Amino acid sequence: MLAPRLKLRPIIHQVQGEMPQTLARILDDGVNLAVWQRQLPAHIANFGRLLLSLNEPLAESLVLELPSDDSEPNLHGLASGFSDLEGYEGFIVDVSWLISAFACLLGAKRIGLRLRVLDKAMCPRFHVDHVPVRLITTYAGIGSQWLKEGAMDRRQLGKPEAEPKDDSLIQQVVSGDVALLKGEKWHGNEGFGLIHRSPQPAPGERRLIVTLDWLN
Repeated sequence: MLAPRLKLRPIIHQVQGEMPQTLARILDDGVNLAVWQRQLPAHIANFGRLLLSLNEPLAESLVLELPSDDSEPNLHGLASGFSDLEGYEGFIVDVSWLISAFACLLGAKRIGLRLRVLDKAMCPRFHVDHVPVRLITTYAGIGSQWLKEGAMDRRQLGKPEAEPKDDSLIQQVVSGDVALLKGEKWHGNEGFGLIHRSPQPAPGERRLIVTLDWLN
């Protein structure tokens, strides 16, 4: 009688690349981070910097019910208080494209969008997200930080004394990059959600970020 063949768990790792197709690697077993390393178009990057220079608050959330006819998501009113800034229309087009790509990749019907200006770390401790997958992109300011597998004992998450003291272990997403982070609720990824945290901006500096969550 043949012994049952054990299915080995894939090695947990992260992928980065300069083409948007890199994002599709998040569907691979064992990949808990996929980063599209992109150069933001100048007019969108300038919009982000200009928005931050106004020193105004911004915290908006939307739940988007995506149309079945592949039409553009309805972002009417998003950041409307800044619609007179140069580059606003390009920014909205870019966010719309990210939503459509995110939905197409995952087959999502409902997506939660958050648009934030942050002057402090929203989640300052290394942690994992209890979601299937989340998109994070920083339009201006410093990007999110993450750890490779094994850089921190997962059993110690949330404990300041357990976080890496060696800065070389802390990876950082560059402003403009698009990151897909696999969380604890992705089937088959339980116990291996990407360990990450919000960075602490320098005094007087802020970040403009967009996050997308797959709701269903």
